Amino acid sequence: MAIRNLRFEGDPILNKPCREIKEMTPRLQELARDMIETMYDANGVGLAGPQVGVLRRIAVIDVGEGPYVFVNPRIVEMSGEQVGEEGCLSVPGKSGVVRRPDYVKTEAFDIDMKPFTVEGHGLFARAMCHEFDHLDGHLYVEKVEGELHDVQYEDDEEEGEEA
Repeated sequence: MAIRNLRFEGDPILNKPCREIKEMTPRLQELARDMIETMYDANGVGLAGPQVGVLRRIAVIDVGEGPYVFVNPRIVEMSGEQVGEEGCLSVPGKSGVVRRPDYVKTEAFDIDMKPFTVEGHGLFARAMCHEFDHLDGHLYVEKVEGELHDVQYEDDEEEGEEA
């Protein structure tokens, strides 16, 4: 596995729609594993193909329940509403308020091209919507209500602080 280079806002690849994955190959499975490692390395909860320069319909998400690999995901149901802060590994140091559904049901394929259905509420629903937007060439900044603002992440290893 390897850490992939992230693409950042302004890179044209982030605004292009992704192609469907017709067949899972060892190279695409390696991509999925690399994306999970890259997401963890960057302290993210999700990552989509375009964010590592690959225009394929693949995303990974982990909101604390173990990583999911979504191949060719399709949201089939959504309801409710949540409004909250959102950030993105491709827009570092910024966040903004985004309105999303509170419940999302998704059909997709896993890393072995086995179909699955998953339901998510709250952060998981938000993450699915956010990552799947990337697959259609959209960034969350297009949906921000108000202005983006700077965000600082607390460093767990600040001087004098014990882990």
